[in-house]
Amino acid sequence: MAEIKDIRKTKRLQTILILVFICGLTVWSAIGTDFSFYEVFSGIGLISNFVFLDLLPPDISASNSLLEAILETLYMGFVGMVVGAGIALVLSFLAASTTTPHPVIKVAVRAFTSIIRNIPGLIWALILVASYGIGVTVGTLSLILGSVGFLTRVFADTLEEIDTGKIEALHATGSNYFQILAQGVFPQFFPGFVAWSLYNLELNIRASTIIGMVGGGGIGFAIQKGIKLFQYKEVSMAIILVLILILSTEFLTSKIRERII
Repeated sequence: MAEIKDIRKTKRLQTILILVFICGLTVWSAIGTDFSFYEVFSGIGLISNFVFLDLLPPDISASNSLLEAILETLYMGFVGMVVGAGIALVLSFLAASTTTPHPVIKVAVRAFTSIIRNIPGLIWALILVASYGIGVTVGTLSLILGSVGFLTRVFADTLEEIDTGKIEALHATGSNYFQILAQGVFPQFFPGFVAWSLYNLELNIRASTIIGMVGGGGIGFAIQKGIKLFQYKEVSMAIILVLILILSTEFLTSKIRERII
């Protein structure tokens, strides 16, 4: 009994110390960022005036002119997903321990895609704008690079989680590398491939809006232009269209995942 009480006291003390550390870190961070609840609440009136007087109601008549930008955003997200998934499919087979031809190739591919993945899409867009100028090409390439980095990682993890029993059985029958991939690996990998690719489409639609604001084209560029020209009611309509696009994409991709998986 004494040992149990000591263990409970130790855990209680550890919990208290962790909470004190978190509270102290929060206060320190708030001081470092000059965060103040007073400033937050004092700005509510200004935010309300901006939202209800300048931003709302949305300019519905602008929806026709914004339709092309919304379609560009959808195209960018879809092309970024398809091309990115195709490249990531090849790289993931090289990066997964269950399918890589050699451990050195695995390490090299994982390192390469890790670098791509950890550079934000906004940075890619700024770099590409210098080469290609402002437009949809920049946004599409930025999304492709982001998709390759993200999907290679999740595809490789999915490949490493498959049942190796079927692979060993094919090995025993003398199947070559490509026969093992086609018959033992890909049938197990396919549901994850579809699910992650569709999820990446959702991410691309969201990311394309932000990327567009730094020159990547699409609805993000239209929003940025409206802000610079103080056309806030048109910006409000653009934001509503973005929300409709995102929600529609999520609904459709979830239905497709249910059908295929």
